[in-house]
Parts: sequence; C-alpha cells; structure tokens
Amino acid sequence: MAGWLELCRGVIHPWHQDHFGHMNVRHYAPFFDDASYHLWTRMDLAYSHMQAEHGVHCVSAQATTRFVKELVAGDLIVIDGAVTRIGTKSVTFHLRMHHADNGDLHATYDLVEVFFDPASRTSAPMPAPVREKLAAHLVNAP
Repeated sequence: MAGWLELCRGVIHPWHQDHFGHMNVRHYAPFFDDASYHLWTRMDLAYSHMQAEHGVHCVSAQATTRFVKELVAGDLIVIDGAVTRIGTKSVTFHLRMHHADNGDLHATYDLVEVFFDPASRTSAPMPAPVREKLAAHLVNAP
C-alpha cells in the first residue's frame, strides 16, 4: 500500500459558501484536518497506538493550503495524501483535494508534523519502526 492513499470524502454544502457563491477558504481546513488524522491510520500508525508503542505522538508545526479551483454547493470531494519528506524529528505530508466526479484538483495542503515526547514536552527523534512505515509512502510531490 505504498504512495498515495485515499483519506477522506465529503460534500460541499450551502453553508460552506460565502457571499461569492463558492466554498469559503475557512472550510478547507476542517476537511484537510480530518484527512490528516486518517492518514496516520491508513499507514498503520494510529494515534491511539503511537504513544503506547513508541512513547511519542505528533504535533502540527506548519500547515500551508494552496487554493487551486473553486468549489460550490453540491460538489463532491476526495482527499488523498502521501509522505513527501522524512526528517529526524519531523515528517511532511502533501494532501490533495480533488473533485470526486471529474478528478479536477481544487486545493493542496502541506503539513509538517513534529514528533513530541509528552513526558518531557519537547520534540523527540522519530522511532525507527515509524520511519520504516512512513518510508513506504514517500513520494515526489510538487
């Protein structure tokens, strides 16, 4: 199951629209946030097991959204994602929001997550078994 993983599907509702008649930028974040939670589980690295098995969890350090094409009420979306960079204490993900019917790209989301030791409240080295699972999903993304 290497590379890109489907993470989330959704529908754009009328309450997502702004006064211009398309989805307001503030509504992209919840879709991408939900997808990023699913990303860990899809890579067999569930949050619920990360701390118990490895003594760490991740915290979001940076998130960048790029808006490509407007969405309107009734549009169906699918979000996929993959790993684009593996550091010593952090990992970068690239998520893409596509139209479910025609595949058009509507937005991208780059997320840097840092491994964190909750006992010391500091960043922590990435555990080797986690690195191995992340590496299976490493892609070259724009």
